[in-house]
Amino acid sequence: MSVVRAIKAVDELVAAGLVPDAAGLEAVAAKYAVAITPAVAALIAAGDPDDPMARQFVPRVEELVTTPDERADPIGDLSHSPVTGIVHRYPDRVLLKAVHVCPVYCRFCFRREMVGPQGLGTLTPAELDAAMDYIAGHEEIWEVILTGGDPLVLSPRRLSDLMARLAGIAHVKVVRFHTRVPVVEPERIDDAMVAALLASGKTTYLAIHANHPREFTPAARAGMALMHRAGLALISQSVLLRGVNDDVETLASLMQAFVENRVQPYYLHHPDLAPGTSHFRLSIAEGQALVSQLRGRISGLAQPTYVLDIPGGFGKAEIGASAIAAADGGWIVRDWQGQAHAYPPRDQSSQD
Repeated sequence: MSVVRAIKAVDELVAAGLVPDAAGLEAVAAKYAVAITPAVAALIAAGDPDDPMARQFVPRVEELVTTPDERADPIGDLSHSPVTGIVHRYPDRVLLKAVHVCPVYCRFCFRREMVGPQGLGTLTPAELDAAMDYIAGHEEIWEVILTGGDPLVLSPRRLSDLMARLAGIAHVKVVRFHTRVPVVEPERIDDAMVAALLASGKTTYLAIHANHPREFTPAARAGMALMHRAGLALISQSVLLRGVNDDVETLASLMQAFVENRVQPYYLHHPDLAPGTSHFRLSIAEGQALVSQLRGRISGLAQPTYVLDIPGGFGKAEIGASAIAAADGGWIVRDWQGQAHAYPPRDQSSQD
C-alpha cells in the first residue's frame, strides 16, 4: 500500500500492512510516540516484523518491557542542563535542544521519554532567549550542537533566525546539526534549507543518522550531494542494533555508503539504556568483535569510532577493543585477523 502522509496511529499501521493487527500496540503508542514518513514506509518489507527497517520504526510489544538497568534519562541530559534547552556536559560545546519532535520516532531512541507530541515541546521565545544568553555568556563554548528532537523539522525561516542569533556570538565557531531528515524525509533538503543551515557564516556540520544501507535511497543521496556542493561538512552517526546492522556485511555496507556520499564516518553508538529497548542491545564484546572485523574488511576512510555514552551523564568513551597490550617490556599487537605480533619485532637471530 502506498503511504502519502506520515503514519502516526496504530490503526494506520494496520491499514498500511506494517503490522497484522493492533494487539498490544495501543499501549506502546500511548507510552512512546509513533511516526513513520512515506519515505520510510516505502522501505519497510510489509508483513515482516524482523525486516531491519521495520525493527527501527514499527512499534513492538517488547517496548513495554523495562529492565532494571534502564532509565528515563540514560545519558544524564537533565543533570547537565543549566537552563531549559541547554545541555553543557563538555567545556567547549553545548547541546541546544530547540525542539523535541521528529519526523520519525526510532524505537530505540535514548530520548524517547522526552520527545514526541507529549514530550518537552519546542522552546518558548523566553526559553530560547535564556538559552542564547547562556551560550553568549560562556566564552568557552566553541561549538553549538542543535539536536532534540530533530532540528531540521523547523522551517528554513526559523532555522535562519536561529543561525542569525548564533552569528552574533563571536566565540561560537562551529554549529553542528544532528538529524535523521536527509534519509527519512529527504524532500525537506532543498536550496532554502541548505541556505538556512549556512546562514550564520560559521562552519556548519551536519551529523546524519542512518543505520542500514537501504536508507540511502536516490532521494537521500541527492540531498546529501546538494548539501556537500553547498559547503556543508557531513559526518555520520549510527547505532549498533540487534537485528538491524549487527553483522559485519551490513555494517561494512553502511559505512561504505556514507563514504560514497561524502559523509565521513564518525560515531557508532552502543545502544543506550533507554526504557523498553533491551531487544536492540548487543553485548559490548559482540560490538567490539564487529568493529574489529571492519578494520580488515573496508577502507580506513570508512571506520567509525565505537562509543558508549556512560550512564549518568559522564560522557562518551571509546570502547573498541584495543589492538595493543604491554607484554615483557614491549607490546603485543593484534592484526585485523586476530594474529598476535611482538613490537618491537623480536630479533629472529637471537631465537635460533
